[in-house]
Amino acid sequence: MNTKMERAARALLSMQRHSWEQGTAMQAFLECGQMDIVTCLAYEAVYRRMEDGRAATIGVTDAVTDPCSVGEALLKACELTGDEKLIEGKEALLSWALHKAPRNENGVLYHLNTGSQFWVDSMYMLPPFLAAAGHTEEALTNLYGYWDVLFDREACLMSHMWDDEKKVFIRKAHWGSGNGWALASMARMIGLLPAEYEKDRERIIQMARILLQGVLKYKRPDGFFRDIVDDPSSFTETNLSQMTAYTIYRGVQEGWLDKSLLQEADSMRLAAESRQNEFGFVWDVCGAPTFDKPGISPEGQAFFLMMENAALPFGS
Repeated sequence: MNTKMERAARALLSMQRHSWEQGTAMQAFLECGQMDIVTCLAYEAVYRRMEDGRAATIGVTDAVTDPCSVGEALLKACELTGDEKLIEGKEALLSWALHKAPRNENGVLYHLNTGSQFWVDSMYMLPPFLAAAGHTEEALTNLYGYWDVLFDREACLMSHMWDDEKKVFIRKAHWGSGNGWALASMARMIGLLPAEYEKDRERIIQMARILLQGVLKYKRPDGFFRDIVDDPSSFTETNLSQMTAYTIYRGVQEGWLDKSLLQEADSMRLAAESRQNEFGFVWDVCGAPTFDKPGISPEGQAFFLMMENAALPFGS
């Protein structure tokens, strides 16, 4: 890790993590090759699981898909250590996702166990774990299920929340971080699909390109976005820049995005780097825990690391 990444990692480890925060942190350290940290976080995630198998749970106990965000990194920790405690926790989490979690008649998991809501956040939290665990059909069912409901075809952006029972949007707004969750999810899914799923890989690539095009229309000259992407009255926000740059770097490296997009990624990366202070905190992301103002968050730190790591093959 370079100095910027070391500072960001230290700041990330200083934060108390809810399940989605723990999972996003674990994925960042996994992609950076820091398996010692991944393994420590995996032990904590498994230790702090609920009886029904949901991992890394503290405070928020109604989350259905957020605890699954630890999944891919947990799988790698199991492979590395062979520890029965970790394997037991991984199997319990899989059992939750495959059999116990509430879902609709098509098998698409709800975001909360208190209602029939789909959130765009779930695109990142759940399908990559299922794909990494070898449950490809279930991963695709959920990825496509969230996309079909939440993708606003007129705006070419993702809406945030849908009530699948009432068939109405709870929050139709095109939340910046939500669009980032979707982009990053598809970037991961493209690399996780087995070779025999080439048609699905091409479909997801097309989805990612369409959403990326929709998002980039709203990139400001300074490399940032608004918290509500198409609402100029909402505050300026940092994390969508990081999440979008991460997606572009991965897509170009893996050959499913054109190299011409690197200029866009570089401008967003420079913008995000300008918000990192001397202690490593990346400021003016959509701030935890209320997500209604600029601040700091574990996911903001994690995506800084993921963005920087994804940029390394390009020599910068």
